[in-house]
Amino acid sequence: MAKINQNYLQLQGSYLFAEVARRRNKFISENPNAQVISLGIGDVTRPLPEAVVKSLHDSVDEMAEANTFRGYGPEQGYEFLINAIIENDYKARGIELKTSEVFVSDGSKCDVGNIQEIFSADSIVAVQDPVYPVYVDTNVMAGRSGAFDKEKNQYSNIVYLTCNKENGFVPELPKSKVDIIYLCYPNNPTGMTLSKEELKKWVDYARSNKCVILYDSAYEAYIQEDDVPRSIYEIEGAKEVAIEFRSFSKTAGFTGTRCAYTVVPKELLAYDEDGNSVPLNDLWNRRQTTKFNGVSYITQKGAAAIYSEQGKAQIASLVDYYMTNAKIIREGVASLGIEVFGGVNAPYIWLKTPNGLGSWEFFDKLLTEANIVGTPGVGFGQAGQGYFRLTAFGSRENTEKAVERLSKLQF
Repeated sequence: MAKINQNYLQLQGSYLFAEVARRRNKFISENPNAQVISLGIGDVTRPLPEAVVKSLHDSVDEMAEANTFRGYGPEQGYEFLINAIIENDYKARGIELKTSEVFVSDGSKCDVGNIQEIFSADSIVAVQDPVYPVYVDTNVMAGRSGAFDKEKNQYSNIVYLTCNKENGFVPELPKSKVDIIYLCYPNNPTGMTLSKEELKKWVDYARSNKCVILYDSAYEAYIQEDDVPRSIYEIEGAKEVAIEFRSFSKTAGFTGTRCAYTVVPKELLAYDEDGNSVPLNDLWNRRQTTKFNGVSYITQKGAAAIYSEQGKAQIASLVDYYMTNAKIIREGVASLGIEVFGGVNAPYIWLKTPNGLGSWEFFDKLLTEANIVGTPGVGFGQAGQGYFRLTAFGSRENTEKAVERLSKLQF
């Protein structure tokens, strides 16, 4: 008799974005003439940069010739891409990394989910609330969550760090013991950031308590303000306690092309049952070489092209396009008297639902009355109840239409 992994039965309902899509599709099937604008799922709409496309074409041609064809590549990634990452994303900011500390992958979502495999099953996990659902769900799958409290909309063995208007969306340090801390900045879903001083508190806490910070900076390229840290390794001592995740998905339009990377410093240690220190770089390398055959040469050549002079200029143009959308949405929502957050250093706008509407109530109102799809804040956690996320990744035309439709709603 084949038995299932019982932990999967602890998962609550469907994945958030699958539920959003289900409701959207149901509405469209019942209202086929409705012109629905999607500002919900954070998928990009602009094409790949020209420098990337050219590099992809050139590498396909290489794969068609016997003398330049490549089969399996290095599991950790080709050095031409790793060196470009180190030189441009880290060394340019005064951060020194070794090539053995950078692991190229097919997406940050995969890495953020898979990284928990190298930690003990009884590790205590802390997450921000609201939170990107993958952080919670993958730990539920691994059996770390405990029972689900429907009233609190939380798992008993996961520590939730509330982020809301009252605390400026800056989570407090854990009041109880934790082993692993998930931080996401610029934040998804709130679009907010931490200052270097605030981030240093987390690094100091992790060093004092032998914790590991899993730092998701997938939206780093959207930071506009100079005093916002772009990497956790800008903080002294962070290499001793933090793993950083980066992605080309939103930076360079790779949501369908798939390429990202994870940094695991050599200094970073965790501990076995006897209290002996173990380098996490070695464990992650072992996991990847066993379960992952690497990102294709073609994709990595495309990713490397974003670091060329042409690529950098085209990426800057992409970011500017989406951040202009964010400004349009943010100012449009604020003009309606609705409290709005984010949208300054991130492509997400986080708004307080008006008149005490619940997150899903507001979702239904926008969908049925304005034909706009967003994401209910409560889908990201209990602290997201009464909030709502809009994304700036739509086209300019649809972004402007959506704001116009919002202005006609009665709240």
